Amino acid sequence: MKVIADLQLHSKYSRAVSQKMNIEELFFWSKMKGIGLIATGDWTHPLWIREIKEKLVETGRGTLRLNSNLKKTVFSNLFSNLKRQSFSLQEQDTEFLLATELSSIYSQGGQTRRVHNLVWVPAISSAEKIIRELNKRGCNLGADGRPIVGLTSKEVLQIALEVDESALVIPAHAWTPWFALYGSKSGFNSIEECFEDLSDYIYAVETGLSSDPAMNWRIPELDHRSIVSFSDAHSGPKLGREATVFDLEELSYEAIREAVMDNASNLSSPRRRGSVDSRLLGNDRNKISCTLEFYPEEGKYHFDGHRNCKVRQTPEETRERGTQCPVCGRPLTVGVEYRVQELAKRDPINTVKKIDDNGVRWLYHPQNMHPPFVNIVPLLEIISEARHAGTGSKGVQEEYEKVISSLGPEFHVLLKADFDDISRASDARLSEAIKKVRVGDIYIDPGYDGEFGKVKVWKDDGEDVVEDVGKDQMSLF
Repeated sequence: MKVIADLQLHSKYSRAVSQKMNIEELFFWSKMKGIGLIATGDWTHPLWIREIKEKLVETGRGTLRLNSNLKKTVFSNLFSNLKRQSFSLQEQDTEFLLATELSSIYSQGGQTRRVHNLVWVPAISSAEKIIRELNKRGCNLGADGRPIVGLTSKEVLQIALEVDESALVIPAHAWTPWFALYGSKSGFNSIEECFEDLSDYIYAVETGLSSDPAMNWRIPELDHRSIVSFSDAHSGPKLGREATVFDLEELSYEAIREAVMDNASNLSSPRRRGSVDSRLLGNDRNKISCTLEFYPEEGKYHFDGHRNCKVRQTPEETRERGTQCPVCGRPLTVGVEYRVQELAKRDPINTVKKIDDNGVRWLYHPQNMHPPFVNIVPLLEIISEARHAGTGSKGVQEEYEKVISSLGPEFHVLLKADFDDISRASDARLSEAIKKVRVGDIYIDPGYDGEFGKVKVWKDDGEDVVEDVGKDQMSLF
């Protein structure tokens, strides 16, 4: 079974997060997007773990689902405005996985380090044990849904594994300058430098919005680790802006864990923990099928720059001009593209481009060392440009709901829906826009220093640029 998963997000108890981000909101937007497995987020926060226990029930497979009474309420209230025509939002249930994010700020190697790590566990009891261990160490878990802990990344990993051998720790948005494993401002140059003798327990990294898998393929230590992507959503509509598609025998924590560990069979000296038999690594039963990616140029740290002075530089320009702002003289924020080039041990990967029967361009590793990926643009953004109105405007919101009601969840509309059906549900302009997005015929003004890049489907002068890509028959999910 193919499951679209978004396993990094935040609740209303995290800073700069919508106060609507409760369990019901997560469930609602998961259904709208077509997400089958969603993170709970923020389970270290005392009020949020209480809400998780009140509103979700454990399935016995390491996942959670809405309790039956709440599910009825959600469908009767939140979905009441949708006129379900050709599909039912109730066809496939959405389940939750206990996933949180910890912000480690500490000193190591004579430098201040700031690294965010995802922590996944299969049971509420395991989450509560980790909470107790963090409280013992003086962590102020009630201060924020993504708490700052004065523990090293290695210590976080060690605590998680000692509590539950099947726990997974994954470096989040691995290239973000300020708070990431490889971050230019306060990160490390390698997984081993960060996690030391426990580095073989890091089976994956999360790309973040400003990098894509092809950029990560340039790093040799990631050859035998999984590369996953999630939204890091702070509001419901942002769910699924990045996601990972799993191909599983059944939807369970153990199957997800096995899929993430799949590439680890080739680590140089892997240390095994937990219930996944080493013979199952490199398996054909549970694996990552593909990832759905933000265009990395749209990420807010892709290029180098200084936002206050409106200075933006490519890595090549930074190497020529230096890392000081030419306007004010302060340090530039060195972006993800530069940092990848700095740590890369090989030239840029020439991806193999293939177009499927639905007109979607997929990008493959030339040696198939990693799953393929596709770049997407959120449907609200596409409708916004097609209608010349903001994503939050009433007209765009109504059009979005109309399209979803007629055709199915957002990922189906973006990647599978027939163009004639899109025209009937909306109009020819939206159908044309989605067709252009599927093949990558778009324009991006890259982001830098906290400023998101800007994606345009149509160039201002109306000229089109069509990439020359090959065609192949595929069905990734």
